Amino acid sequence: MAVQLDKVYDPKHVESRWYDYWLEKNYFHADNKSSNKSFVIVIPPPNVTGILHLGHVLNNTLQDILVRYARMNGYETLWLPGSDHAGIATQNVVEKNLRKDGKTRYDYERDEFINIVWDWANKHKSIILNQLRKIGCSCDWERERFTLDKGLSEAVRQVFVQLYHKGLIYRGRKIINWCPVSQTALSDEEVIHKEIRGHLWYFKYPMEDGSGHLTVATTRPETMLGDTAVAVNPKDKRFKSQIGKNVVLPIMNRVIPIVADDFVDVEFGTGAVKVTPAHDPNDFEIGERHSLEKINIMNPDATMNAAAGPLVKDKDRFEARKIVVAEMERLGLLEKIEDYTHSVGFSERAGVMVEPYLSDQWFVKMKALAEPAIKVVDEGKIKFHPQRWIKTYDHWMNNVRDWCISRQLWWGHRVPVFYCTRCEWTDALTKDPTACPQCDETVYQDPDVLDTWFSSWLWPFSTMGWPEKTPDLKAFFPTNTLVTAPDIIFFWVARMIMASLEFMGDIPFSDVYYTGIIRDIKGRKMSKSLGNSPDPLDLVDKYGADALRYGIMLIAPQGQDILFSEERLDVGRNFMNKIWNASRFILMNIDDDTILEKSFDPDKLALTLADQWILIRLKKTVDRVDKNLKRFRFDEVARVIYDFVWSDYCDWYIELIKDRLYKKSAEEKQAALTVAIYTLKNILKILHPYAPFITEEIYQHLKAASEPDIIVSGWPQLKFQVGEKDTEEIFKVVQEMITALRTARSEMNIPPSARLKLVVRGSDNQLPLQLVKDESLAEYVKNLVKVSEIRIAEDGEKPHPASTVVVHGTEFFIPLEGVIDIDAEKQRLEKEINRLKGLVKSIKAKLTNQNFLEKAPKNVVDKEKEKEQFLREQLVKLEANLKALI
Repeated sequence: MAVQLDKVYDPKHVESRWYDYWLEKNYFHADNKSSNKSFVIVIPPPNVTGILHLGHVLNNTLQDILVRYARMNGYETLWLPGSDHAGIATQNVVEKNLRKDGKTRYDYERDEFINIVWDWANKHKSIILNQLRKIGCSCDWERERFTLDKGLSEAVRQVFVQLYHKGLIYRGRKIINWCPVSQTALSDEEVIHKEIRGHLWYFKYPMEDGSGHLTVATTRPETMLGDTAVAVNPKDKRFKSQIGKNVVLPIMNRVIPIVADDFVDVEFGTGAVKVTPAHDPNDFEIGERHSLEKINIMNPDATMNAAAGPLVKDKDRFEARKIVVAEMERLGLLEKIEDYTHSVGFSERAGVMVEPYLSDQWFVKMKALAEPAIKVVDEGKIKFHPQRWIKTYDHWMNNVRDWCISRQLWWGHRVPVFYCTRCEWTDALTKDPTACPQCDETVYQDPDVLDTWFSSWLWPFSTMGWPEKTPDLKAFFPTNTLVTAPDIIFFWVARMIMASLEFMGDIPFSDVYYTGIIRDIKGRKMSKSLGNSPDPLDLVDKYGADALRYGIMLIAPQGQDILFSEERLDVGRNFMNKIWNASRFILMNIDDDTILEKSFDPDKLALTLADQWILIRLKKTVDRVDKNLKRFRFDEVARVIYDFVWSDYCDWYIELIKDRLYKKSAEEKQAALTVAIYTLKNILKILHPYAPFITEEIYQHLKAASEPDIIVSGWPQLKFQVGEKDTEEIFKVVQEMITALRTARSEMNIPPSARLKLVVRGSDNQLPLQLVKDESLAEYVKNLVKVSEIRIAEDGEKPHPASTVVVHGTEFFIPLEGVIDIDAEKQRLEKEINRLKGLVKSIKAKLTNQNFLEKAPKNVVDKEKEKEQFLREQLVKLEANLKALI
C-alpha cells in the first residue's frame, strides 16, 4: 500500500521542509558550463528600506512561475537575486531613526555614518531575502548581488568614466528639483505631481519712469525677491510700448527690464509674468535667452538667504510668502487674489514640496543613448506585455531630458571625479589617484553620490561580472524576461535598455511583462496608513504560500490593477485542500505500490469513455497552459488548471471511477487507478510553477523511485492518442443528462438517500437514448444520480406524477410516487410560490414608483430589476414542478 498523506494539509509542516530540500539538492543553481539553452531572469532588486509587501509577492510569484516552467522544460535556468541600496530612501530612513536620539548625520564623520547605514541595510537585506524564500522563490542564492557590492561598484565607476570621457557626462549649473528635507537634487522621475488648490496673487510693479505700473500674476510670491525681469509675449499688443523699459522690483527696489519672449502665455494672468531664473525651469530658459542675472534667494533647507533681503532672511519659504504678501498689501501693490488650482511637484521619498533650485550638478546626455533604445522596442526586438506601454515608453524617450545623476547624500556610489587642491586638474578615474598627475599635490574626491538608478540601470550585466568577460556573462547575457511594475518604466526599464545597448552592444532582455498595481477591494492603493496592506508573511502563516500565490494569480489579469481581499485567498486555500483530498483518495485506493513504477501506456489498458475523456481533457489543458504561459496570461493559466482539477478531475472523473475502485474486477480497478494516477501526476506538474510546495509533497508519494523530483521533472509532453473525434461530445451529453437529473432531484426535494427509477422516452436517433441503452454508460447515470433502474418507455407511456427532464430531445421521467410525500410537497411548493409572488409584487411596486426611480442610485435600481428577474425565473420552475404533481 502506498505511503499515505496526512488527513489534513498543513502548509507549515510542508513548506520549509521542501525549500530546504531544494537548496540542499542545489536545484536553484545554474551551471554556466551547461550545453542546455539558458533561461534567465534578473530580479528587480527590492530596496533595503523595508519589508516585503503584496506587490513583491505578485512580482516575484510571476517570476518564479516563469523560472520553474523553464526549469521543467529543460532550460539551464538562472534567477539572479539581489537588492538595491536605494540611496535617498535608505539614508532618509536611517536619518529619521537618528533624529529620535536627537542626532543628525553631521554628528558623525562621513565613514562613521556610512557604517551605520551599512548595518541597517545588511539587517533589512537579510529580512527581505528570507521573505522571498518563504514564498518559494527559486533564486540562485549563490549569485546574490547588492548594488553597492564590490563588483557592481566597479561597474558603476567604469560606466561613469567611459561616459565622462565620451562627453556624455558633464557638470552643469541648471535648475533642478531640490528636496529641502533630504537636501539633495532629484531627477524629474523622482518628483510626484499633485493638483493643489492655491492662489494667484496679482502684484503691481511700478514703472521706472513713473508712468504707472505693470501687473504680474504669480503662484509663488516669495520668489519675487529673486526676480530679474518681467516678460511679455512680443505678439501681445497690450505691452508693445513697454518692451525694453524697466520696472522697479518692490521690496528689493531693484531695477529690472521688461523683455519680450515667445514662451509667455498671453492667457495666463495679465499676460505679463515675473522672471526668476534661479527658481523656475522656464524662467531659467528665459534668463538664458536674455542674459539675465540668476539670483538664488534660498538656502538648501528652503529658508530664505541674505540675497532675499532682511525682511525674510532665515524665514521658511512659506512663512516668507505670507510676509511678502502682507508687505505688498501695505505698499498698496497687491491688486487682487484669486483661487487657483495648479500642479505642484513633491519629493517621492520625503513627501515635501520640491523647490526648483539653481545648482551645480552632474548630468548624463540622454538623447544619443535614447535613439537606439527607441528603435529596439519599436522594431519588436524587445516586446512589451501589454503592448500599450510601448506608446508611453516612446513618448518619454522621444522627449527625454538630460538626467541629473548627482545627489547630495553620503550613502551611495561616490562620484568618481577628483580635483587637485592646487592646480586646475580634474578627471574621472576608475582608480583613486594618490596625487595630482600634473603638480603632485594632494587631490580630493567629489563629495556627491550618484543617483540610485545609476547602478540599477547596469543590473542585467553588472550582476554577471561586467566589465570583466566572465563565464556567467557569456552564458547568461542577454537575459530573457523582465517582470516589473509600469511605474518604473522610465526610472529603470528604459535606462537598462540604453545601458545594455551602449556597454554590451545588445538588448538586456527580450520580453518585459508589466504587472498591475495591487489595490484593496475598494480600488484604493495599498498603504500602511489606510490599514489595508496586510503583511505577506502573516498571510503565508494563515493560508500557506501556495494558497497566497495561487489566490493572487487568479485575480491578476495581464497589466491590469488587482483588487485584493483576503477572501480571494480562501479560494486558493480551498483549491489546495481540494487537490490534497483528491490525491489522498487516490493513494488510499492503491493496494499494490508496483502500479507507481509502471510506465503509462494507454494502448495496454481497457479504457472506458470516462478514461478517454479525462485523458483528452488533460492533453487540452496542458496545451492551454503552455500557450497561455508563453503569452504571459498568468491568470488564465490559473483558471484553466483550477477548472480542470476541480470540475473535470474531482467532480466528474473521480466520482465516476469510484464504482470501478470499489466493486469491479482487479483489472478494471487497475485501469482506473492507472489513468487517475497518470492524470494526477501531470496535474501536479502543470500546477508546480504556481504551487511548488504542495505539488512536491504529493508528487513524492506518487512518483516511481527512478523518477526525479517534480521541480526538475520534465514538463508534460503528451503524445498519446485516445478516443474518437466525438468522445468529448458524447461525454458532454452524459454530463448534461447527469446534471439535469441531479437538478431535478434537488428541485423536487427528493431525499438524498432515495434511489430512483428512470423511464426514458425518445427516438433511436437521439444520442441520450442511445447512451442509456449502453450498459456501461447507463452505469454513470445510475451511480451519480442514485438510480436503481433505467427503463425505456413503452409507446405513449408517461408516468404520473413525475418530474420531467429533457436532454437533446430525449425525455427522462422520474416517477415520484413513493419517493416523496406528494401532498406535503404540493403544500411546500404552493407556499413557496405564494411567498415569491409576494416578493415580486413588492419589487414591482418599487419599480413603478416614480419617486423611487428618481431618487435611488442607478446601481440600487439595477439590483432590484435583477432581483425581480431572478424571482420570476424561480417562479416558472416552481410552477412547473407543482404542475408535475397535480
